[in-house]
Amino acid sequence: MSHEGANGYKIAMTGRIAFQGEPGAYSHQACREARPGMEALPCRTFEDAIEAVRAGRADLAMLPVENSTYGRVADMHSLLPESGLHVVAEAFVRVHINLLALPGVDISDVREAMSHTVLLGQCRDFLRRHGISPVTGADTAGSARHVAAAGRPALAALASELAGEIYGLNVLARHIEDQSNNTTRFLLMAPQADMSRRGDGPMMTSFIFRVRNIPAALYKAMGGFATNGVNMLKLESYMVGGSFTATQFYAEIEGHPEDASVRRAFEELEYFTSALRLMGTYPPSPERR
Repeated sequence: MSHEGANGYKIAMTGRIAFQGEPGAYSHQACREARPGMEALPCRTFEDAIEAVRAGRADLAMLPVENSTYGRVADMHSLLPESGLHVVAEAFVRVHINLLALPGVDISDVREAMSHTVLLGQCRDFLRRHGISPVTGADTAGSARHVAAAGRPALAALASELAGEIYGLNVLARHIEDQSNNTTRFLLMAPQADMSRRGDGPMMTSFIFRVRNIPAALYKAMGGFATNGVNMLKLESYMVGGSFTATQFYAEIEGHPEDASVRRAFEELEYFTSALRLMGTYPPSPERR
């Protein structure tokens, strides 16, 4: 069941949440933790996850935007502005890495561990201590699936416990990552904005803008937030269409667009910008603290 929403997009009523990756990926874990009552829909690419929502095959898309160790997910900043979707929530997932192997296998039997190159780099100390050689796989969940299908006791995977659950692998060692605070932040995207205040706590607002081609435009544009006491949580720039002169900014602030201070800050911002688009307003996740 679905109905037409703003901009001609279908508002899905499927009970599904789309994510990029295979079942058992950390994005899948984010879906389970943030929206446990929804069916997770795996998609091959970020674009496919966005299109699943636009086409009405899913209600929400779970999209990673930054990692505490590796920084922002660059693809997202080019995809989000043109997606036609809106931010309605945020979620954080601790990236706990686990050594997964076939049932009956002991850690002393393992000679190789397969995973995405990023996760392999995060477990160097553990692998070296146990004499396990890294093997590069396409992604984490896909590596777990490959280990289950290969049937080789000497080959293990580095992935989430969810991946082990899905592919029938046992956890030989939990939380083996070298850094104990590795966290990925996700945005939940919907076809329509939810501008309502949810709960009695604070709200956040995400928006995208381009400054006018005048001296000190960015400095002047940001001045309105400072003078009105609006806390800016994030400000990131990125080029548009490969141009070195057309720069777009993604920003997140504390507050709701209807707050008097935020409204005044946006009025000043509009004076110095050639484009301004609200991406959404939403309560901060409890994990943000």
